[in-house]
Amino acid sequence: MIIRSGSCLCEKVRYKVKSDPIRIGLCHCMDCRKESGSVFATFGIWPAHAFEASGEVRYYEGRGFCVNCGARIFSEPAEDEVEIRVGTLDMAPTDIQPTYELWVKRREDWLSPLDGAEQFEEDRI
Repeated sequence: MIIRSGSCLCEKVRYKVKSDPIRIGLCHCMDCRKESGSVFATFGIWPAHAFEASGEVRYYEGRGFCVNCGARIFSEPAEDEVEIRVGTLDMAPTDIQPTYELWVKRREDWLSPLDGAEQFEEDRI
């Protein structure tokens, strides 16, 4: 079983996830752009039962942030899934790749679609 760990920038919030991700994606929506300070965000969806975290997290519209350094780490765990920002993993996840992109209508013109990834104009649904 794969056990991945991660943290916020100051490492006061730590987490572990004990499984492979359900899916990995890129999002170009305005919310992800604003919260990441970049032109897209990379996230993974993991089973909620495989996730555990420690440290003080404050939530804004379901998005979890460290109260000390302000880093966005993961979403508020739902009944069956948790969304984790891939960049917060301790080790680069070289064994997983995004399989889809969201909100591609907002993707920068100079940024090419990810080869082999399913493209969604807005959300997956």
